[in-house]
Amino acid sequence: MYTHIMKVFLLRKHFLFQLFGMSLILALSSFIILIYKGESERLQVELNQMVVDFHRTIGQLDAVRNEDQYVKNATLSAEIVNIQKTYGQAVVDYEMLLDVRRLTKDTAQYDNQFAAILSLLSKREWASASSSLLMLRASLEKAKIDLSTAFVIPANVPENNIAPSGGFSSQSVKTDSGTFLVDIVAADMGSTKIIVDTASNETCARDCPVLSLGDYVSRNGAFAGINGSYFCPADYPSCSGKKNSFDTLLMNKNKTYFNADNNVYSTVPAVIFLSGSMRFVGQSLEWGRDTGVDSMIANQPLVLSGGNVAFGGDGDPKKGSRGSRSFVGNKGSTAYIGVVHNATVAEVGHVLKTLGLENALNLDSGGSTALWSGGYKAGPGRGIPNAILFVRK
Repeated sequence: MYTHIMKVFLLRKHFLFQLFGMSLILALSSFIILIYKGESERLQVELNQMVVDFHRTIGQLDAVRNEDQYVKNATLSAEIVNIQKTYGQAVVDYEMLLDVRRLTKDTAQYDNQFAAILSLLSKREWASASSSLLMLRASLEKAKIDLSTAFVIPANVPENNIAPSGGFSSQSVKTDSGTFLVDIVAADMGSTKIIVDTASNETCARDCPVLSLGDYVSRNGAFAGINGSYFCPADYPSCSGKKNSFDTLLMNKNKTYFNADNNVYSTVPAVIFLSGSMRFVGQSLEWGRDTGVDSMIANQPLVLSGGNVAFGGDGDPKKGSRGSRSFVGNKGSTAYIGVVHNATVAEVGHVLKTLGLENALNLDSGGSTALWSGGYKAGPGRGIPNAILFVRK
């Protein structure tokens, strides 16, 4: 009996446990579902809020882009372009004005035009300033042409198409391109040492020293001299970061090479001064760094080579601006330095060929032009960073 009762109890207990377990599982499942459902709803709410926040941020970004910094930056970029373009035009025109001032003192009308343009620039009226600059440039170009046309060779200068054998000569040279005034100095290289002197003792990139041609002549005891290579004049706005510097190869009288690492200008022609002779090369890269010579200097262009015009020979030599053009050249053992007045660079080659020279290199010109022979024959011009000098041996 006891055994039977125990069996019934155990069976009921097992049943009750199963029933309670199933209820517990169902309750837990319902609880989990409720939790999951609540979490899902919470996540959905958060997700919806994130979407709202995202669209709000996009809207704010668009507002910034369209109404604030983006527009400001775009406007600023356009302003910078206008400043660069218009001020670049102004620099070119001002340097042209400086060139005209060297040809004539009557520049009041151009000075007034430029002052008015500066006023427009100060008001940021870029379009008006740009238009006025173009008009000023046309006026300056016409002025340079008119002034060169008005150039008259003095009546007392003789016409002579033969280069002097020694000393200084001022002569009128008649060519197919016209008649030109030439101031020229000749020296026998057997008794003359040709050197290049520099105001700086080494390569200089900015705020470089300069001297007058007269100072170079005096400190070397030279009897003649001429300005040297192209450089960046201090009075040119475009040269503000590299005042009085030059970029081409040069070896001065002290055997110091300048710009030896500047390969950008290695294709520029050069002349080497040796004892008793000159050597011309079409590109300075053809020359090493030999210090056994007296001096060397690179500039451009080579206007005469082997007795033939080397620059502008196939075109119209009259094309280009006219001015005073300095040169260094030779005929056999005779060295020449001089200035061809009121000529284009191409015309210089024709003039020197007419005179019988064999080789010649163009030097700096314009406001740098200076020629010395017992005193200034041309110039004195502005201060220069280097000069070619004739010194008696």
